[in-house]
Amino acid sequence: MRSLRTGLSLASLVTGVILALTAPAAHAADTPLRDLAAAKGKVIGTAVTGSKLTGTYGDVAGAQFSSLTPGNAMKWGTVEPTQGSFNWSEADQIVAFAQAHNQQVRGHTLVWHSQNPSWLTNGSWTSAQLSSLLQNHISTEVGRYKGKIAAWDVVNEPFNEDGSYRSTLWYDGLGSGYVASALTWAHAADPDAKLYINDYNVEGVNAKSTALYNLVKSLKQQGVPIDGVGLQAHLILGQVPATLQQNIQRFADLGVDVAITELDVRMALPADSTKLAQQAADFKSVVAACAAVTRCVNVTVWGFTDSDSWVPSTFPGYGAATPYDENYAPKPAYHGIAEAFGGSTTTPPPTGACTAAYSVTSQWNTGFTGQVTISCSGTSLSSWKANWTFGAGQQITQAWNATCTQSGAAVSCANASYNGSVPDGGSVTFGFNASWSGSNPLPTVTLG
Repeated sequence: MRSLRTGLSLASLVTGVILALTAPAAHAADTPLRDLAAAKGKVIGTAVTGSKLTGTYGDVAGAQFSSLTPGNAMKWGTVEPTQGSFNWSEADQIVAFAQAHNQQVRGHTLVWHSQNPSWLTNGSWTSAQLSSLLQNHISTEVGRYKGKIAAWDVVNEPFNEDGSYRSTLWYDGLGSGYVASALTWAHAADPDAKLYINDYNVEGVNAKSTALYNLVKSLKQQGVPIDGVGLQAHLILGQVPATLQQNIQRFADLGVDVAITELDVRMALPADSTKLAQQAADFKSVVAACAAVTRCVNVTVWGFTDSDSWVPSTFPGYGAATPYDENYAPKPAYHGIAEAFGGSTTTPPPTGACTAAYSVTSQWNTGFTGQVTISCSGTSLSSWKANWTFGAGQQITQAWNATCTQSGAAVSCANASYNGSVPDGGSVTFGFNASWSGSNPLPTVTLG
């Protein structure tokens, strides 16, 4: 996606700016990420939501990625919301989709302090009861998918930032030995699945990653089945740890595999070309660090489209954290991943594009009427958003044929229920009234 800036004045009644939006189909001619990764001996994955695995979402998930991680479908609270009553529907759906698309599945997650069912967290359990519950859960879930799951995030987020064990139901009830027990039980249920410990803020060399390193070293010495470590990599724009590759290598030197399991790079909204370029560099840096270490086997993004990202609801004011925008168009980050795996460093010209033309149809001393026309040629849209940032304090007071919101200077307008579809060769229009004072400079407009 690319935006065009112009310095033309809005004093004239009709002045426009055109922005081209590369359609999802426009990168169909690119070598898929999964093929680029395979050429480097790596797996590229994405977390997915089972109910969305249709249409364009399903097409991209199936074509671009060689591994799927259920975002929530295999967590304890989802699969056993009531004790003894199981719901495997979404997990089964994701596994079946992966099998149909020749993909691995990364099971996520068996032992965690979060997203557990209330019957478990609110219960009063002896250590023996808690151990039995955990063993039964692991044996049941891993056993159900025996032979269908390439790797499991067995234990998730066991450490605090200072490297001490996190106080959880499991640690408080069973002690640090719960980690070894969980791995042992998972191995018994499926001896062929690779077993991982997964955590966040362990991407660089620090107190937390060193605690994980020491744990893995100890488990290996004890003969506990541990095959890999997962570095989640929920990163902030421009903050890829300088010691990432060094850290990956030191875990590999212990004789275990390493996976980047939940990669995203969040930015303060709104996104702009500078931030998107930095994000592309960050994705490229992370993937390149993995590509450089033989035992770094998998890079998984935590959702491939901004419409399916956890970031905006968890970090207010942040978002745009994934390689695809909300309309499934590849962002610069997508090409950063491709380049790190040896793909082309140039973006092929789009085979079709949609454009947004911003114009002012009338203007008076305190206000003006604006109009945006979205047109498609060689492709189509099923929904759209037009975004821009006013440069001189303009405020929208009324809009029609779209739902417009404004936060400070940032404006986002989404299609109405009746005009989301823009066919190949067609267009839709929406308008708004806004106030201005002193000047009315032309904003930079993006579709997304």
